[in-house]
Amino acid sequence: MEEYDFAGKTILPFCTHEGSGMGGSERDIKRICPSAKVEKSIAIHGGSVKSAAGTIKSWLS
Repeated sequence: MEEYDFAGKTILPFCTHEGSGMGGSERDIKRICPSAKVEKSIAIHGGSVKSAAGTIKSWLS
C-alpha cells in the first residue's frame, strides 16, 4: 500500500482471522494512507466464513 497513491480513494478493510480480529490493521492503513477515506472494517472468524455471506452483505451496504 505504501507504493500507491490512495488520495481520494475509499478503502474497505476486511480480513479473516483465527482470534486476532483486525489487530492493528485499520490503524496502520489510516497511517499509511492518510489521504484516503477508510471505512469501518470487518473481521470474519475463519470458522465462520462459510456462513458469513449475510454479515458481509450488510457490511457492504
